[in-house]
Amino acid sequence: MVDLKPVYQAVNKEEGFGKLAKLDEVWGKKYPVPIQSWYNNWETLSTFFEYDEQIRRVIYTTNTIEGFHRQVRKITKTKGAFTSDMALMKLVYLVVQNISEKWTMPLHNWSLTLSQLYVIFGDRLKLHLTN
Repeated sequence: MVDLKPVYQAVNKEEGFGKLAKLDEVWGKKYPVPIQSWYNNWETLSTFFEYDEQIRRVIYTTNTIEGFHRQVRKITKTKGAFTSDMALMKLVYLVVQNISEKWTMPLHNWSLTLSQLYVIFGDRLKLHLTN
């Protein structure tokens, strides 16, 4: 929904809440339950405003994740049944390896985003650098 974009792209939590009110004006009558859900859960949903813009972009941009899931589903759906859980795990492992090899598109400003994540999460963020 294009009208939701200003809510999560707002500069801060207060501006985001104002954009939510505008969204409510436009869509509240047609979609009262989802809009009310945003209001009811605003404190939880708005925690991403605590992060810098680059990190927030990674949080709300799901194209990469959706593409990854789509590729895994494409392979697993075509197989009827698996002989064991381990057979499924092996197939998913091979699919992930294949996806990783084809993953050549770098994320916009990834080094800056990674640096910000490292400052915030420190030792919890394990950096694995490959040549």
